Amino acid sequence: MSIQVAVASKDGVAVDEHFGHAKQFFIYKIEQQTVSFLEQRHVDHYCLGGHGDKSALQKILDTISDCQAVFVAKVGDGPATKLQARGVQPVSDYPWEEIVPALQEWSAKLPG
Repeated sequence: MSIQVAVASKDGVAVDEHFGHAKQFFIYKIEQQTVSFLEQRHVDHYCLGGHGDKSALQKILDTISDCQAVFVAKVGDGPATKLQARGVQPVSDYPWEEIVPALQEWSAKLPG
């Protein structure tokens, strides 16, 4: 099984960015517990201090729509619902943890 995930990160080292504040997503492929970095995708951040930019949110959703999950330090209920509607699982269980070990631990819990 091979899956693709997005990670909201400031520096590509840790899951350290709130979904709405992310300016980039690091895209990884997970295949049989092997984690491979694929690319970095830049986006406009969505959260504008108490309200969100709907067009920016739409662009972010489009940018990571080929991923099965998105790892974030935190995500609001509205964006989480929109992600799930597109088949992208928001994962906020690994805030400030290193990316690769977090992805390995998460993928080890997946069925199949």
